[in-house]
Amino acid sequence: MKKIFSILTFLMLLVCVKAQTKSPAIQRPKLVVGIVIDQMRWDYLYRFNSLFSPTGGFKRMMGEGFTSNNTLIPYAPTVTACGHTCVYTGSVPAIHGITGNNWWDNQLMRNVYCSEDKTVNSVGSATDAGQMSPKNMLTTTVCDELRLATNFKSKVIGIAIKDRGSILPAGHSANAAYWYDSKTGDFITSTYYMTELPAWVNQFNKRKLVDSFYQIGWNTILNKSIYTNFATEDIKAYEATPLGKDMNSFPYDLSKFKGKDYGKISTTPYGNSLTVEMAKAAIINEKMGKADVTDFLAVSFSSPDYIGHSYGPNSWEMVDDYIRLDAELGKLLSFLDATVGKNQYTVFLTADHAVAHIPGFMKEHKLPGGLFDDNSSRKELNDQIKEKFGVTTAIENFFNYQVTLNHAKIDSAKADIDAIKKLIITGLLKKEAVANAVETSKILTSTLNKTQREMFANGYYPNRCGDIQIILKPGYIEGGSTGTTHGLWAPYDAHIPLLFYGWGIKKGSTNKENYMTDIAPTIAALLNIQMPSGSVGKVIDEAFK
Repeated sequence: MKKIFSILTFLMLLVCVKAQTKSPAIQRPKLVVGIVIDQMRWDYLYRFNSLFSPTGGFKRMMGEGFTSNNTLIPYAPTVTACGHTCVYTGSVPAIHGITGNNWWDNQLMRNVYCSEDKTVNSVGSATDAGQMSPKNMLTTTVCDELRLATNFKSKVIGIAIKDRGSILPAGHSANAAYWYDSKTGDFITSTYYMTELPAWVNQFNKRKLVDSFYQIGWNTILNKSIYTNFATEDIKAYEATPLGKDMNSFPYDLSKFKGKDYGKISTTPYGNSLTVEMAKAAIINEKMGKADVTDFLAVSFSSPDYIGHSYGPNSWEMVDDYIRLDAELGKLLSFLDATVGKNQYTVFLTADHAVAHIPGFMKEHKLPGGLFDDNSSRKELNDQIKEKFGVTTAIENFFNYQVTLNHAKIDSAKADIDAIKKLIITGLLKKEAVANAVETSKILTSTLNKTQREMFANGYYPNRCGDIQIILKPGYIEGGSTGTTHGLWAPYDAHIPLLFYGWGIKKGSTNKENYMTDIAPTIAALLNIQMPSGSVGKVIDEAFK
């Protein structure tokens, strides 16, 4: 009897094991491609819509995918490192710790760059451009969670011109992150990921595509008469001249930089082309989307930010860049169709931040806006503090629209720090550009507007933030007489595009208010994996089939 029972038990176990092996696997796309455009206003999707090609990336994603038209950044400062981190962590600086591209660390008592890591070395370059890693980011990314969910079998790679645009999205456990060394014209990495570049990266670098692009030069891709319908005149005194003082209008002769200045490529549309070619090389050589698990490619297009800072959102250069970027995105989607398979991959596209109009442009058209001179304001306030309290350079810096005090100096002088803060706030409120100024530790109890209060609180991580938050009036920026920037709470900096496309995504759109923090949990839900460790976002259910 015992023998019969043992046989029956064995057979039942065998049936269970067989059933388990036959159970359907979790359905996921072969590849996820995350696209972050560095500096893209949401309105570009519609303002430039007639210029985009039916075979380009924007119209294809909008026409066949899902569009969230009211996606906002829920924190300040709205800058690159914070944006890339938020997109992939579903979190805010108050939790993930990336409070700016740079910040003053109150424990280390020095300026810290977001992805700096002096414990690692460059790979692929003799410069220090590779001393980078994601160690300053305090949470996981959706890429990390995918790696965890597949027992680290999924391949994750980050690519961008900017180091922070590739490192932070790819996460802590990425197989690789590659970024551009402006001194050598090569894509490099760090010993955080590997000890030497793969052969395919070396081969890619040897092609020196940057020199080929320089040889082509940069002229308008469409007839110049078209640009007058979308931008100001080609030459404006309030536009910067990043390619040289003698080069302030189309066409731009880039051949003079060939073999000499590899950094200039970033301020041309060819920085996007270079990024796409590198992304395609990674997909082919790393066989991404070919395994039985989902791979993830995180791509950031950095050139729109370089171009936007210099020429502004109403320039011929910006219009031309987006026409060309649209074409590059279309080529990338077609490449994915051919290599991974149509409807076998999922793409999302968003931006790390938007951008303000150039103050000179605003003045020209009688719109509110202007400049805040942070350097002169800091000097003026420091002089007042020295005179009244005897503390030299009490204000360490103005970072991320915040005033950071040197507490050690103030303590040594036995000065009244509350009185110093009051002096600073009173002085700032006298400035034409300043709407308000509050202590960062008291933001939630301040009388600020609810939206402002929540955004500044979401950006506050005590050891990496200043003592006083400066709130400029709408249309005002820190900077000089040319070019523009971003970083404020206002919609022109915080309203970003969000498109989903491909496997698992339905055709449609929504005007419901969504947030940058919703992107990572939405992708996590699509993949049936855990959301990142610091995520505070919500799943955008409407995007799913």
